[in-house]
Amino acid sequence: MHIILSYKSRNIMRRYYGLLFLLTGCAVQTPAVKVQDVRFDADRQPLKEGIAAYDKMDYIYQKDGKDIFKISFGEPTVVAVADEPYKWGFFQFPGLYTSDDGEIVARWNMADDHAESYGKGGNGFAVSKDGGKTWEHPAKQPIGGGLALKSGEFLNIHTPAAIPLKDLKLPEPIATVKEAYGRTFKFWKTEDLPMELQGVYLLRRTKESSTWTIEHNTILEPDMVRYSDNNLLPVVWWGDMKLKTDGTIVAGVYPGFTFQNGAVPPSDVPFYGSQDHGKTWQFIGRIPYSYDPVKDPKGGQRHALGYTEPTFEILKDGTYVCVSRTTDGLGNSPMYISRSMDEGKNWTKPVAFTKNGVLPKLRQLDNGALVLASGRPGMQIRVALDKVGDTWSDPFEMLPWVEGVHENHISCSYPEILFTGKDKFLLIYSDFRYKTESGELRKAIKVREVSVKLL
Repeated sequence: MHIILSYKSRNIMRRYYGLLFLLTGCAVQTPAVKVQDVRFDADRQPLKEGIAAYDKMDYIYQKDGKDIFKISFGEPTVVAVADEPYKWGFFQFPGLYTSDDGEIVARWNMADDHAESYGKGGNGFAVSKDGGKTWEHPAKQPIGGGLALKSGEFLNIHTPAAIPLKDLKLPEPIATVKEAYGRTFKFWKTEDLPMELQGVYLLRRTKESSTWTIEHNTILEPDMVRYSDNNLLPVVWWGDMKLKTDGTIVAGVYPGFTFQNGAVPPSDVPFYGSQDHGKTWQFIGRIPYSYDPVKDPKGGQRHALGYTEPTFEILKDGTYVCVSRTTDGLGNSPMYISRSMDEGKNWTKPVAFTKNGVLPKLRQLDNGALVLASGRPGMQIRVALDKVGDTWSDPFEMLPWVEGVHENHISCSYPEILFTGKDKFLLIYSDFRYKTESGELRKAIKVREVSVKLL
């Protein structure tokens, strides 16, 4: 039997079954819950928590009285728990990949969240040999991951160590901007920089190799700009890489800066393509920064970082869909979505479609379901209610928001998704309020399986 419940009733039911477990010591199979569609209202204040999905649960999502999808959340599995209270940057920013031996590898950052840490390592890791159910902590991190190329090689993005400005002899910057975070950005045309500060650094290996080789490859783009963050100049090229059926690699990256009409506009999302396995990258197109003055009234105060942390997917019909973050020192800011029908050359005007979100991960499952993971506060999963992401479900919450607790003390809110089947995936995220057996709050890395079935 399916039940249609209000948001309040759903939470009461969740708490009821949790209390029953505590009283009886027996696990209780909860019924699948039908959730009525509530359309996103960008002007809704304040930011509200979504549908509670903290524990193992099944939901059937409805729109206009019709069942749209069934989503199932597995029980959260703890991968690792911090042994002491760590400051921001440590025990967070997790990732997932499959090793060459078929193991699932979780990794997380163990360094300051600052350009000073770029390229200097510093991470923890764990390994699962049973699909994410249990985790071990071996002495050596297994080799694996990366984009699998048709050549049999694997490609990954590498970030070299940032160079102090005092160690460089550079021309005068073409622009200087102070951002809301209080960071100062200086800009130079890339062609005016030393060769080591141009292009892109990638990691390459073969299936037989136990190590990655660092390469310094070429980007062909006129008016490309690089920046310094306070007193360091990084070579940053982060984002998604996708492999097309013809072997072309497409990358949508950040931060994207260009010199236009004598100025450097706020960062946009540039797209590049490579037809020589990542050796040379040709500029394809970009999503220029623009903001919605109604849904995003502080958007005009972004002077350096406009769109950041984009994620994109090439849908089964060939449509490119991109979601970008804007959250910054101005407070919670919306994510924007844009589409391209000509393989990344031209993009629709970005639309603000959430009230919050950082480092989104957009993925289309083999069954056609389009899912989006993001957070801050907490960690959320959304499912598109159509084929191209024009409308979305309410967010499903992996972690509860705690009144009086700042969002940065709940989770770093950076997810990663790893496909494990036609309609399911593993989600990894951080939980900053994990309670140990002794009652102490510690940072933890968690994984849970999520499945989405279209109805």
